[in-house]
Amino acid sequence: MSQPSALSPQFRADSLRALVATTDHGGELDVLVVGGGVVGAGTALDSVTRGLSTGLIEQRDFASGTSSRSSKLIHGGLRYLEMFDFGLVKEALEERGLLLTRLAPHLVRPVPFLYPLTRTIDRPYVGAGLVLYDAMAMAGKYEMGVPKHKHLFRRQVARIAPDLKTEALTGAIRYYDCQVDDARLVMNIARTAATHGAHVATRTKVIGFLREGERVVGVRARDLETEREFEVRARVVVNAAGVWTDEIQEMVGGRGSLHVQASKGIHLVVPRDRIRSEAGFITKTEKSVLFVIPWGRHWVIGTTDTAWDLDKAHPAASRADIDYLLGQVNTILREPLDHEDVEGVYAGLRPLLKGESEPTSRISREHTVVTPVPGLVMIAGGKLTTYRVMARDAIEAAAHSLRTTANQTVRESITDRVPLVGADGFETRSNQRVLLARRSGLHVARIDHLLGRYGGLVDDLLGLVEQRPELGEPLAGAEDYLAAEVVYAVSHEGAQHLDDVLTRRTRISIEFFDRGAEAAGATADLMAAELGWDAARRDEEVDHYLRRVEAERQSQLKLTDQEADEARVQVKDIV
Repeated sequence: MSQPSALSPQFRADSLRALVATTDHGGELDVLVVGGGVVGAGTALDSVTRGLSTGLIEQRDFASGTSSRSSKLIHGGLRYLEMFDFGLVKEALEERGLLLTRLAPHLVRPVPFLYPLTRTIDRPYVGAGLVLYDAMAMAGKYEMGVPKHKHLFRRQVARIAPDLKTEALTGAIRYYDCQVDDARLVMNIARTAATHGAHVATRTKVIGFLREGERVVGVRARDLETEREFEVRARVVVNAAGVWTDEIQEMVGGRGSLHVQASKGIHLVVPRDRIRSEAGFITKTEKSVLFVIPWGRHWVIGTTDTAWDLDKAHPAASRADIDYLLGQVNTILREPLDHEDVEGVYAGLRPLLKGESEPTSRISREHTVVTPVPGLVMIAGGKLTTYRVMARDAIEAAAHSLRTTANQTVRESITDRVPLVGADGFETRSNQRVLLARRSGLHVARIDHLLGRYGGLVDDLLGLVEQRPELGEPLAGAEDYLAAEVVYAVSHEGAQHLDDVLTRRTRISIEFFDRGAEAAGATADLMAAELGWDAARRDEEVDHYLRRVEAERQSQLKLTDQEADEARVQVKDIV
């Protein structure tokens, strides 16, 4: 791969200029992707690596919706075995192995889970499921990448997880899945697409479609940073807007057969020392599945699964949601957790393909691709793990249109052989971690932290620290991160607002009890220097972030979704 493109402010400006210039000069893109979540970014990457001229526009930030608010798991989905959805599980396990061993080894890592067993009959039943789970992974096209499951007895469980209630258990089964920082995965996919030639622009909203008769031939868009409106012509527009799918369909006159049900899932973040265990946990509840997932110096606890028909940009977690999760996790812990233990809370919306009368916990996570009108492809459903398959299927539908209407040759998908930026050099730099620490003056633990976030691009960060030694200092108010990471988020990772950095380029907003309030000022100062903000703009960004944190806190005190939504929407996006 060539030197990875920096998603800098200049890159965004150049991308917008190129999108407009293509149309102004009477040309058109082959594919324009609408939506900068994991499916949209993956679709842009699939398109551009097939040799198609490609654009990607996103109305907010990369992964600002569902794709930064998941359980952060790359997994086959054990619960889908119980639904006999074997095809989805097999597909997801293949993608898990591919991401872990080839595409994103710097971002995706194995994580052990315990499946507690409470009845003697559970062991053969759950064990058979995990035999099938591992067998599907081993029989896939790619390496399995994780250890096989293992049966444990009560005494072994007590050693691994001292804080798990073992009195009522007959034992457990330990198995492995993988985890990822979902927002960083999306940003890296988008950056990889840009490196291969895609024009990528965030804060750019579709406000209408261009039509020639029945056919969609592009979009009308607005740059939300400048309020400038423009047109982008494309042979095929691919809509990957997730929970906004129905709204996009309305823009083309309600034409379309996809109906998406938004399902809210909330997660809690608590300090790692609150639960003594070397592994995470998974157990079934009456409504969903309970995950307790190791996350650096924290645990992520989730999730709920309830229908949501309120504000889609800012789904709110209510006190009832939080109480439900605390109640569920406390049934398996010796020392109960309470609200004082919760560092962070986040809520996301799953874009589920709507069933007739099914509860959201039963709606399929499989995806569907449709072409409601010529020139427009829509994709919905699916899950984080299978984003690459979804993207491939979306471009296959676009390719069919390109072949039939423009007699254009479209090559096969190659994204199973295109590593994401940062994958190259990751193993080498990991082997050199002690040497890198010695050269840079940073602690080895800092180098490990950087390797797990940037992979082979760690050289970029260390280069920044060498040029500007003050950037090697911990970020004031969020000492787990370096000041250099804020500067890099702006100069290379497309961050334009304080919220982008504190919520998605880092996870400061959920990893600290103050939700990033103390770090906001120092972060804004670093961003102001890179983006040329004056004092008023810098203060506006800090004020908006602090008001957003307070609105979220207030929403989490409300008992109902309606009340929580009303509290949260008091603070809109800064753009």
